Amino acid sequence: MKFIQLDRLNPTSIPMQTTIKIEKEFIPNLRFGAREVLQSPEDIRMRLFELERSQTLGNLLQTKVRITFQSSDEQIYEVRTTVWAVGSQFILLKGGITIPIHSILQIN
Repeated sequence: MKFIQLDRLNPTSIPMQTTIKIEKEFIPNLRFGAREVLQSPEDIRMRLFELERSQTLGNLLQTKVRITFQSSDEQIYEVRTTVWAVGSQFILLKGGITIPIHSILQIN
């Protein structure tokens, strides 16, 4: 973890990434990049584990999860929804809405 000493910096020069909460119906309007958003192989394995877990919870109990993902313009979004299916490259949400797995940062 890297700490920044604010008294030595202009605070306006620190990039601030805002997470935008979005309804799943707006996801088809977004564009997704082709690159993997996670760096570590362990994080990628954990993401798949969490996606499969959320699929099970969604199918059995209709449990919603928070999915944080990145669009092609590097904007971060969060959606609260039920995961219906996990494929090799995409997840499927209700209504046939898909999100590329490589764009997903976190599942809670």
